[in-house]
Amino acid sequence: MKKKKIYAVMAADILHEGHINILKVAKNYGEVVVGLLTDKAVESYKKTPFLSYKQRKIVLKNIKYVKKVIPQKTLDYTSNLLKLKPDFVIHGDDWKTGVQKLTRSKVLKTLKKWGGRLIEPKYTKNISSTIIKNEILKITTSQKNKIKVKINLRKKS
Repeated sequence: MKKKKIYAVMAADILHEGHINILKVAKNYGEVVVGLLTDKAVESYKKTPFLSYKQRKIVLKNIKYVKKVIPQKTLDYTSNLLKLKPDFVIHGDDWKTGVQKLTRSKVLKTLKKWGGRLIEPKYTKNISSTIIKNEILKITTSQKNKIKVKINLRKKS
């Protein structure tokens, strides 16, 4: 019996439990192909990724749930979906509103052409690459401020 093909798109700049949760769920349905957003695609909706496409691809390829990683050159999945014709697309349910709502709508329309389905597991709350980056920034800023205070105290003594 032929294994089902699953397509999941992600930036995966700072890998976290939300990414792993999605990939785990996806693996339960079949072979997982990750459409990894290129640097240019990521930059089209948020800041430049910390890790390059090549580095992010190496990390994803070595996760046991992932069969294959391909470039996702835009936020519009249509091109890759038409090439792959996956049985399922998997994405957290967070894209029903907001900036990704249009992308979701196009995915549904495209999947309809061959009877593919969308699976939307519950979004992993309180974790995202953006949250992690902001926490790193806070820590870094706090450390810089502590160093400045120490330097200023030494100058005064």
